Amino acid sequence: MIFFKREPVLGVDLESAINNAVFPGLQHAQSPEFMAYQNKVVSNCRALASRLIELGYKLVSGGSDNHLVLVDLRPLGIDGARVEKVLDMASITLNKNSVPGDKSALVPGGIRIGSPAMTTRRFTEREFIATADFIHEGVQITLEAKKSVSGSKLQDFMKFVGSPDFPLMDQVSDLRRRVEALTTQFPMPGL
Repeated sequence: MIFFKREPVLGVDLESAINNAVFPGLQHAQSPEFMAYQNKVVSNCRALASRLIELGYKLVSGGSDNHLVLVDLRPLGIDGARVEKVLDMASITLNKNSVPGDKSALVPGGIRIGSPAMTTRRFTEREFIATADFIHEGVQITLEAKKSVSGSKLQDFMKFVGSPDFPLMDQVSDLRRRVEALTTQFPMPGL
């Protein structure tokens, strides 16, 4: 929060100076280019949501009308913390997230996937569908790993998948290779 006087101080209009420094992107918020980008963010997210539903996932809202998808993994018998870890090992970044009815914030029942970053890299609906397929593959690896780990605690799972003897590492590495083959075709902004 920034407090300032509305009348000029030493001849400086503080309101304009602060607004221009803090909110420079807002001047473009209504441009046709930005509106097209926002529409693409939403259509990409809908493609991701639709594919996840086709693959049998339960989405908290039943779909997406914005830039986020929240997937409830509990019907599969898995949680967001475990899926987040395995997908991270495969170069897929998303977040574990609480879903309605969760009992623990440390081991939440869902994952949250946003579409703006990938849209900024110029992913289209086709790549978002491929992303859903990659996520599904990672969830399947996570389910298999959960069955193989001795112990039911999250720390047991993390230790198991992080060990050099992790038996599913070849599957994770193959997924990571394909994820990176797709994503390296789309440059990171500013690099």
